[in-house]
Amino acid sequence: MSRISERIRYVGVNDLKKVLFEGMWPLPFGVSYNSYLVMDEKVALIDTVEAEFADEYMDNIRKELGDRKIDYLVINHMEPDHSSLISLIRKSWPDVRLVANAKTVPMIKGYHGIDTNIHVVKEGESLSLGKTDLTFYMAPMVHWPETMVTWLAEENTLFSGDAFGTFGAVDGNITDYSSRLYGNSDSSDDAFADFRDEMRRYYSNIVGKYGQTVQAALKKLSALEIKRICSTHGPVWEKHIPEVVAYYDKLSRYEAEKGVCIAYASMYGNTSRAAHALAAELEKRGVKYAMHNLCTGNVSYAYRDLFQYETLVVGAPTYNNDIFPPAYNFMYGVGARLVKNRKFAAFGSYTWAGASVKLLNEMAQKFGFELISEGMSFAQAYSPEKCDMAALADKIAAEQNKGC
Repeated sequence: MSRISERIRYVGVNDLKKVLFEGMWPLPFGVSYNSYLVMDEKVALIDTVEAEFADEYMDNIRKELGDRKIDYLVINHMEPDHSSLISLIRKSWPDVRLVANAKTVPMIKGYHGIDTNIHVVKEGESLSLGKTDLTFYMAPMVHWPETMVTWLAEENTLFSGDAFGTFGAVDGNITDYSSRLYGNSDSSDDAFADFRDEMRRYYSNIVGKYGQTVQAALKKLSALEIKRICSTHGPVWEKHIPEVVAYYDKLSRYEAEKGVCIAYASMYGNTSRAAHALAAELEKRGVKYAMHNLCTGNVSYAYRDLFQYETLVVGAPTYNNDIFPPAYNFMYGVGARLVKNRKFAAFGSYTWAGASVKLLNEMAQKFGFELISEGMSFAQAYSPEKCDMAALADKIAAEQNKGC
């Protein structure tokens, strides 16, 4: 599992303990923290892993190093799941030189109190390891300001940081020729198909706001003949590079397929009944959809499907003359991700004064979404007569059929 090539060794770890990534996003299949050794006349370590895996990580490194030492620690990204063990590496190999760009230096000092023996690199600058060179390209806001990527031309390998990463621990060999999504009962023989939903969820949850800077990075890297992508989460991509790069391009352009993401929040069940009625009507019309209860489910999955489907339908009752908070918070997150090119409709119940549908529409219009309906606002208990979901489903289906 550890040998990617004669020069490149995998020394990362699987995390099957953590329940929520960043304290927010569920990890039903775990997550990997990937780190790599590049071994030439000099040895470079690319990124580190979460602090709680220090013993396993150091064992992995020492098994590959033998009696050799680490000469350089390349820091592509300072998020703690990749930088927590910088101090331990410095303590274990006191002469190790940290390789980072100027924006990273104050973060290293802030997290670790280290400000010595740091080699600051600039755009396009290279570092010789002997017979091979590492070249560094800045990728700011993909998805922190200090982010960079590292290129090993002799192996056509990109060490990409969080870019092209995915949720999900890796079961089996680290490369996508044989790696599988850990614990997935629906695992296929195609690693990209296996990880695609978790890649989209990772992108929508973590990187989603930064489509413009992802596009800039993709353009910058397009001149490289990439044959291997070593991300910090998920498989090492070799077999599926065209699909992975194309998918990242699609996600960062906010392109979506035909279908509907229904996200609803309900206090006493009336808005929930309306949501299920809409789902039933869409099914009759052969319209693909995914439905999410924002009160009982983690919003992570609603964002995932928002990035998949071109139509968003949100249901929420009126609460204190405003939008019921779980739905409001979801919509706030939609706006924060700068999602573009979506069609929108809203529905929801009220008892004495209806405001939620109007306010949801206003939020959607602020995001630049196209309203396909004025919305369905109904008083007190749900009934088909008060809230005609068949009519809304007809409008959605008509929009879905445009251009077909």
